[in-house]
Amino acid sequence: MFWPLGIYFLAVIALVAGMLVVSWLLGERHEDPATGVPYESGVASQGSARVRLSARFYLIAMFFVIFDLEAVFIFTWAVAGRELGWAGYGELAVFVGVLAIVLGYLWRVGALDWNVTQRHTN
Repeated sequence: MFWPLGIYFLAVIALVAGMLVVSWLLGERHEDPATGVPYESGVASQGSARVRLSARFYLIAMFFVIFDLEAVFIFTWAVAGRELGWAGYGELAVFVGVLAIVLGYLWRVGALDWNVTQRHTN
């Protein structure tokens, strides 16, 4: 019953192993000292990798992920919109409404404001 899954699993393992072996056999070899130096987008790094970032940076990153997932759910609804009908539209409206309220709340409390000196509490 599960034999197709097992064959698929073995095929994936064989494909990955084959790509690694072919890459190792055909890949270029570099002995330059700069080969092991890390860089990002072709620019050599400067400073330490242990940069201390504010917790607000991570907070904004979490907000981005949360609201980016909203797009995934809305796209999924759009694909199945005709089958879901008005009930699905109502559920999507509630979903977007709750997210809009949360975004408004975050805006109001200043969670999206980078300028900490002008932050006010109500």
